[in-house]
Amino acid sequence: MRALSNMGFALFGAALVAISYGLARFAFGLFVPSISAELGLSANLVGIIGALPFISFVMASLVAPMAADRLGARNLAVLSSVAGAGGLGVISQSADVYMLGAGVFVCGVCTGFMMPALTAAMQALVSRSMHGRVSSILNAGTSVGVIVAVPTVVFLADAWRLTYSMFAVLAGLGAIAAWFFIPSVSRVIPSNAAPPAPITRSQRSRLIRLSLFAFAMGFVSAAYWVFAPDLAVTLGALPANQTGWLWFAVGLAGLGGAVVSDLADRNNPPITQALMLMLLSSSLVLLAASPDRLVLAMFSALVFGLAYMSLSGLYLMTGIRLLPGRLSVGPVLPFVAIALGQAVGSPVIGVLVESVGYADAFSIFATIGIVTAIVSPAYPGHIDYWADWTETETEETSAPWEEPEPEETGLQAAYDNQLVDEDGEPLDLDPDPVVEEEDSVAEETESESDKNDQR
Repeated sequence: MRALSNMGFALFGAALVAISYGLARFAFGLFVPSISAELGLSANLVGIIGALPFISFVMASLVAPMAADRLGARNLAVLSSVAGAGGLGVISQSADVYMLGAGVFVCGVCTGFMMPALTAAMQALVSRSMHGRVSSILNAGTSVGVIVAVPTVVFLADAWRLTYSMFAVLAGLGAIAAWFFIPSVSRVIPSNAAPPAPITRSQRSRLIRLSLFAFAMGFVSAAYWVFAPDLAVTLGALPANQTGWLWFAVGLAGLGGAVVSDLADRNNPPITQALMLMLLSSSLVLLAASPDRLVLAMFSALVFGLAYMSLSGLYLMTGIRLLPGRLSVGPVLPFVAIALGQAVGSPVIGVLVESVGYADAFSIFATIGIVTAIVSPAYPGHIDYWADWTETETEETSAPWEEPEPEETGLQAAYDNQLVDEDGEPLDLDPDPVVEEEDSVAEETESESDKNDQR
């Protein structure tokens, strides 16, 4: 393995995320018009096929923590990239709906394995004081991958088989690079971290609410990810090669999502979530209302990209905060809930498109998003330590009350407080995990030498 710096790992990880998320998972919607025309797919079939990568993503995410522990970060990252290369290759050679579905399904496995592998590698390579920044860069890889797919659609709109073959080659190169740059470490939680505390009733309630909101957002967003380009081509008579600019706008605006989500966590998460859900819903309506005007269609894509990436980042931070000490669950739970929503929403929007048309189907999904935004006050924002503490004090003691300190906010703060020592204090953020382990071995060796000298 060749050692990477903190920022070097962040950029390399973002490239792997760009392949596994941007190309293997979200680029499919761009090629729906061309693939449907060649293979004779109905909207209902497209919706079902569009749900397959989300279903396989959920299945892979459920076993990924155990796989990371058994296989190690390097092997899991390589396996993810190989799955991506295989799935993309099968798509490029699809002769019927069954081959296409199989390829798309395998691509979802690639996506589900990649982030847990990178999380395990981050724990081994990156200083804990940099985890927030590195995580933001890794998440931005999705937007980069979506942007990378744009030129292929603009210049190779009808050559989707060639395009997917090139994507498969990139995934194969990613597998080779992962073997050289990702450590083989499998231990995710540092040895000096205290075991996670049992999940309380209050935590469980917040996790349920977080999962429901993430599911609803995934459900609504499925309409755009799967059918937005097809809507622009079918209703707006937009040339197929011009739909790539929609994904360019989505990816470009998505790069700002990390900043918005971090600001949301520092201010008022429920209000920000309501605002972003309203923007997400408005992007569906705007595209359905003006699919023939490229400028307005791109504006709707900008709105959608900003809202989707902001909400994904906000749910990520909330998941980490609600499950301290559970490194393989906290960051994954929100994305599993989002993918479940997309897996359900994709076939539903396909059925609606066939029965009522694109415009009415998108309007129905937008209405669901608006209703979800209205109930955003129930979103589990900052943890109400005062309520939790007074409840505990009432049950256990009658000692004088002292209000706890307010919670630190932001993505790095969420990571800082994710692991604690035996005294319940956050682990020291300055040492690098690898250096820390080497120092520990050196101390043990020195101690043994001292004992031998005394003898």
